[in-house]
Amino acid sequence: MNFYKNRNVYAFLSILLFVASFFVIESCSSKKLVAEKPGALLWGENCIRCHNAPSPSAFSDVQWETIAMHMKVRANLPEDDIIKIVEFLKMAN
Repeated sequence: MNFYKNRNVYAFLSILLFVASFFVIESCSSKKLVAEKPGALLWGENCIRCHNAPSPSAFSDVQWETIAMHMKVRANLPEDDIIKIVEFLKMAN
């Protein structure tokens, strides 16, 4: 009897570890995907969360830098994302 109880416990733990490994792998791969997003995609994803995203030609390079600093604080955006977004807006301008 004891053998079967232990076997069930080991089977349960094995399944639990197997499922947990998927969460770890998914977590690592999603962080990598976020780091690889280009500025155009970040601009589209972040700016339209709260308002219509203006055209890149709507503002000058200096104005975009000022707007980006404001939105970094207001929307709590990471510095890396802001840099990529501003680079995209300056190139598209």
